[in-house]
Amino acid sequence: MSTPMKLSSRQQQVLGATVRHYVATARPVGSEALVDEFNPRVSPATIRNAMGYLEKAGLLYQPHTSAGRIPSDSGYRIYVDQLVTPSDRVARQVDQLLTDQLNWEELSLEALLRGAAQILSTLSGYITLITMPQTNTSQLRHLQLVQVDPGRAMLIVVLDSYETQSTLLDVQTGSEPNTIDAEHLDRELQILSNFLTSQLRGRTLNEIVTLDWSELGREFERYGDLLRTSLLELNRRTQLSVSTQILINGVAEVLRRHPEFSQVQQVQTILQLLESEQDQLWSLIFDAAEAELSSTPGKRVMVRIGSENPLEPIRSCALVSATYQRGSVPVGSVGMLGPTRMVYENAIAIVEAAANYLSEALSPAT
Repeated sequence: MSTPMKLSSRQQQVLGATVRHYVATARPVGSEALVDEFNPRVSPATIRNAMGYLEKAGLLYQPHTSAGRIPSDSGYRIYVDQLVTPSDRVARQVDQLLTDQLNWEELSLEALLRGAAQILSTLSGYITLITMPQTNTSQLRHLQLVQVDPGRAMLIVVLDSYETQSTLLDVQTGSEPNTIDAEHLDRELQILSNFLTSQLRGRTLNEIVTLDWSELGREFERYGDLLRTSLLELNRRTQLSVSTQILINGVAEVLRRHPEFSQVQQVQTILQLLESEQDQLWSLIFDAAEAELSSTPGKRVMVRIGSENPLEPIRSCALVSATYQRGSVPVGSVGMLGPTRMVYENAIAIVEAAANYLSEALSPAT
């Protein structure tokens, strides 16, 4: 990234006022519209000179002759990097809404994240994107084997994200179903459940292959390969089911509120990306965000503006995102997609507050 441009205090003021005015009105901004923003001693000529400098610097431009100016992607970048202070009021509002409206004891994880996405899109007016947690970093919370039919058991795995996965096992071990002692099998399955939970609690599903089955004793050896195979299959299936899943809310709202999305062709390409090409979008809002944020100490929120977005369908949009964590490990992300004419102080505050909330909710209690 190039060296940040140095602007005088007056130029910063004029750039900030231009951005705020354009965000509020969606109309090109003339110098006369900014006079009321400043002390009466600042003349319209001074404002015009500052706007002229900002235009020559590529931070403002005229969409057509005799029009006022609007911010360029570079102008928004300077505004976000140097002039924006995220809204504490909005951050507190987000935390309060999520706390009041999400019931972690009664809803599934997916339902909770969908509810969070709806709350954030309604509050912001932008498209909210929340990725499901990465299960390769999820830690096992509890494991249970339950007999469901003669000779068949269900293996239930509960992760620390409260996600539940299950699979059926054939545990007949060569016997006919009607000759199996159900009570004996129940006792064996309970012993196995206790062993597996004690050995695997706090470990990721990817660590299953390291389990020492010899500790089970000879009478349980027959279960070893069956359980290892079933657990590995659960791990594989879990990765495929949610590894790139993004929960999306607010598309209709953003199309209704923002004139930037009035062109049918542009809307179609964005919808195709959201609906059919989520793997590309997921990589941008999770992998890329994690890499950028981890390389910049103290940075919590990634903001990509217009042409900074590598995906063509959203190169006229702004994407604000932050990762949420389980403990100290990033496992998912919260993103907000809207026009470059975005209320950045609110969007940044919303995304950061939501990521903090999910990090706290998903991290195990100490």
